[in-house]
Amino acid sequence: MNERPRNQSSRRRRSSQPRRQKPRGLWSSVPAPDVPEPIVPAVDPSALIDSLGAPPLKGHSSVAEHYLAAVVERAATLATGLADLAGLLADTDDLDDA
Repeated sequence: MNERPRNQSSRRRRSSQPRRQKPRGLWSSVPAPDVPEPIVPAVDPSALIDSLGAPPLKGHSSVAEHYLAAVVERAATLATGLADLAGLLADTDDLDDA
């Protein structure tokens, strides 16, 4: 008996005009980034992984530890190569003087 007609709902109706945000200039110029500091390769890239201890895998922790270290060392090698190609790698002569 207290039924509402179908064309009226209890929900608010959305406005006919959606709110539009001000468009951003996708190709607008941005300030140049600061010159990055020279990148120094890690002496022992897997030190963080080693500090966490053996992985909690029963019977397979030594194998998992080996593979985790191998992946981290490979990533560090690739990062060092990319830094060298970009001209961001610190000179080894500068490291010896410090």
